[in-house]
Amino acid sequence: MSPLGRIQSAFGKPFMPAVFFASGVTYDTLTLTRIDRLQDNLILLLYLVSLGFLIVVTGRLGVAAVEPAAIEPHGSSFARFLIKGRPYYPMAIQFLLGGLFSAYAIFYSRSATLTRTGVFLSVLVLLLVGNEFLRDRLSNLRLLIALYALASFSFFTFFLPVMVGTIGTWVFLLGALLSVGVTLRVVELIYRRNPDRSQKEAVLVGGPAVALVGVLVGFYFLNWIPPVPLSMKFGGMYREVQKQDDRFMLSFDREWYQVWKRSQNPFPADEPVYCFTAVFAPVALNTTVYHHWYFRTSSDKPFTHADKIPIKIAGGREGGYRAYTFKQRLDPGDWRVDVETEDGRVIGRVSVVVAERGDTGATARTLLY
Repeated sequence: MSPLGRIQSAFGKPFMPAVFFASGVTYDTLTLTRIDRLQDNLILLLYLVSLGFLIVVTGRLGVAAVEPAAIEPHGSSFARFLIKGRPYYPMAIQFLLGGLFSAYAIFYSRSATLTRTGVFLSVLVLLLVGNEFLRDRLSNLRLLIALYALASFSFFTFFLPVMVGTIGTWVFLLGALLSVGVTLRVVELIYRRNPDRSQKEAVLVGGPAVALVGVLVGFYFLNWIPPVPLSMKFGGMYREVQKQDDRFMLSFDREWYQVWKRSQNPFPADEPVYCFTAVFAPVALNTTVYHHWYFRTSSDKPFTHADKIPIKIAGGREGGYRAYTFKQRLDPGDWRVDVETEDGRVIGRVSVVVAERGDTGATARTLLY
């Protein structure tokens, strides 16, 4: 067998799609570094525009026979080229959807926590995996328009805050409106100058996508969407925090063998405790986050509010904006600090068990951050 034949045979193995999928996600994880990186966002925007174009062409070709002039009235050669490429559209659409949802899953995973904000991330991960099995269904116009609405919504949710330098309800709603607008524009381009298709059909195709965006807006008010583009880079509990030049000295105790520990847990009762966090925000984004302290006396009881302290942060630093809050003393029990946005979405969480002091033999350590 020739070398080319061996390569083609290897690519035909049943496990190769899984290999390519894992490789693609790994590559995106390593290369998509910052959510405010202009080059990455321009690539995603190009993917989104290209996806919209392919959906328009697929829609105009897929349901009814269309004359070439109906697709491109200014050049029949280009129209013939589009028709000739029709068998490859599902593969191209699948590639673009995979690239978009892979990037979204990575960006949103950096802002999600094991709280309600993980719901939307779970949807993105399911779509990322499910996209590998959707090729045979990517001629379904309703499905395509719904996926495009979700892809647009996911993009504008983090892209607009990066561009305008602020986060909040009005920015989110503006992104939702933009996603509805571009989705309806795609539907309008599919049915424009086509008497064979009715307005009712256009509503049936676009209606589910608009309803989907409405559901996602509900996700936001339920705090089910991660607070992109914010993300927590680091967090922990310490016995003392001091600033030295441009770095913070974080003091804590640990046993000699606990080389992995970078903060103190458990923490002795009746001593000052510092909660230190580093929250990443894009360049030029200034906002307020909160250290929301919670407490419970035992694991069989719910956490209750203890304190909520505002912190103004500025964006741009790779390692995140560093800040801390402290308490003079904590009662024995389970404590946690949720780092929250102004609308209550959880960026990150720091937990600690407070117990009466015991002789542990732990030694003092200092971490520079």
